[in-house]
Amino acid sequence: MGVRCKVLFVFATIVVVYLTASDPLAVKKFSDWSPPVLVPNVNSEFDDFGPAISGDGRSLYFTSNRPGGLGGSDIWVSRRDRVKDPWGTPDNLGPTINTNGTEGVPSFSRDKHWMFFNSNRPGGSGGNDIWVSYRRNTHDDFAWGIPVNLGPNVNSPVFDAGVSYLAAKEQDDQDEEVEDNEDEDGVALIFFTSNRPPGGPTNFDLYISQQNSDGSFGVPTLLSELNSPCSEQRPSIRSDGLEIFFFSNRPALGGAGCATNSDMWVATRDTLSQVWNTPENLGSIVNGESNDQQPYIASDNRTLYFASDRPGGHGFFDLYVTTRNPKPKGHD
Repeated sequence: MGVRCKVLFVFATIVVVYLTASDPLAVKKFSDWSPPVLVPNVNSEFDDFGPAISGDGRSLYFTSNRPGGLGGSDIWVSRRDRVKDPWGTPDNLGPTINTNGTEGVPSFSRDKHWMFFNSNRPGGSGGNDIWVSYRRNTHDDFAWGIPVNLGPNVNSPVFDAGVSYLAAKEQDDQDEEVEDNEDEDGVALIFFTSNRPPGGPTNFDLYISQQNSDGSFGVPTLLSELNSPCSEQRPSIRSDGLEIFFFSNRPALGGAGCATNSDMWVATRDTLSQVWNTPENLGSIVNGESNDQQPYIASDNRTLYFASDRPGGHGFFDLYVTTRNPKPKGHD
């Protein structure tokens, strides 16, 4: 059995699917988002973007072209001992993950064993592909194994990136106060971005692909209710599958044409069997007049990391964070 088959087989077997009750799932109510702030101790004078935070909230991964890397852009990680501690100095993930090409925009499975990311390294299907790496020790940020390409069902000859992984129920080695629910068919799904036809070089759409029993992924389908004539990128789905964030240059106020800059958007659904509701702009508290992009919703469902080139940062793109709080029951 080849390396790819072995990794995908482990990937398939480690996901444990539980049947859940069929009662409808209510979308959680939250407060408004707080004004975004720069993530301290992490940003540089170079590009810092594509953030993702580990399930325990103690490791912040991101993409950067700062000095000290292996290629055009690499994946870096900043760590902290406790959630309330400040972030430490970022470290490069090293040559197992990074190459002299470009790597970036990581994301994680909730069991903390799997990391998806984008790369244009050799061995893929096109200019930019989606890869996945497995680690046995979920507490070691430098234990990631040799990455495996997700294969030609998912990757195309053009641009494929920005995965968000939703499993029915994942094995977890730590207690977390986060709800898990099955997806529509009791199987794992990935959400991602591609500019394959019917899109185009500058028209990115959101796709969804179902995981097969052998760990591979099926042929993707368009998320038609979320896409527009403009571009939609980097989906990030909430842990219960009822809320999805992405960024787009669609007009924010219903105007014609595509905007010059991108905003972050969100769509919700009341149950996992429903289609997504019409996406809504995150609003002027979070989105500015610059490019706001690559949202990543943390496992606490209350913390959103993203990248922006708004004034006041350290470099061209910097990492920002905004938070919200659950509303008490009985409050709209």
